[in-house]
Amino acid sequence: MTDHDFSAEAVTVGYGERTVIEALDLTVPDHRMGAIIGPNGCGKSTLLRTMARLLRPSSGAVLLDGRMIHQMPTRAVATVLGLLPQSPTCPDGIVVEDLVSRGRAPHRGTFARWTAVDDEAIASAMALTGTAELATRPVDELSGGQRQRVWIAMALAQQTDLLLLDEPTTYLDLAYQIDVLELLAELNRSTGTTVVMVLHDINLAARYCDWLVAMREGTVMARGRPADVVTQDTMTRVFDLDTRVITDPVNGSPIVIPLGRARPAPQQPEQPEQPEKPEQPEKPGQPAPEDGPSQQTGNRGAA
Repeated sequence: MTDHDFSAEAVTVGYGERTVIEALDLTVPDHRMGAIIGPNGCGKSTLLRTMARLLRPSSGAVLLDGRMIHQMPTRAVATVLGLLPQSPTCPDGIVVEDLVSRGRAPHRGTFARWTAVDDEAIASAMALTGTAELATRPVDELSGGQRQRVWIAMALAQQTDLLLLDEPTTYLDLAYQIDVLELLAELNRSTGTTVVMVLHDINLAARYCDWLVAMREGTVMARGRPADVVTQDTMTRVFDLDTRVITDPVNGSPIVIPLGRARPAPQQPEQPEQPEKPEQPEKPGQPAPEDGPSQQTGNRGAA
């Protein structure tokens, strides 16, 4: 895999008059697998779609090898960067092998002939994803986990150095989620493909990823190794959760145990300042009063 510099610099993105991300900076570590985490509506998918060139920032820029990605030709970007959106669609009745073959489109001109290189790319992608035995099956007859592996196979057939995936484990049961993440981790290890995902499961993100970015309200709240991001303080600031973070006894990654919603610390009302009492001027010939209760001079009723 070729080395690439891929980053967002002071990116601001919104929909209409609503700003979702403001002045955000992010540098994607090369040849690593990472995830963007955060609550619903914090801008995770918006950031990913902006970096994939689907959304144009109102200010700032996404840079790919020093070039503004939104000014690059579509085919030039598609040969380097692949995207698996959150809810991809395909024509009714299309079979698996035909769908996977569409990943080769960026590498072929309008009238280019099919070559052995294309065949090898498709065969390799289907072998890696375990979808070869599904080659002649209609995609709409597959289970959710099988369909997701087929979509990933199409992305792999594109043979890009950078792969972005928007919630690739959504709607999958735990076993299929593990299958997908194991597949992406193996792809990263074996080929050096840079993988960036949006994930909701914090524990799976911490287990499989080399780096994490935690977002809230369009802002990066924490970034770095999972152990540096998945902390009790960050979980409170990002998710409004009281948690306990422990260490996975198998692989050492952090595990979040939610305890409940975080309760804000009680606010003590500000006490108004008491005005200072003005000093009473002393009368000539009268001694200053002593502290404590006043004392009577003389005895009442004395003869």
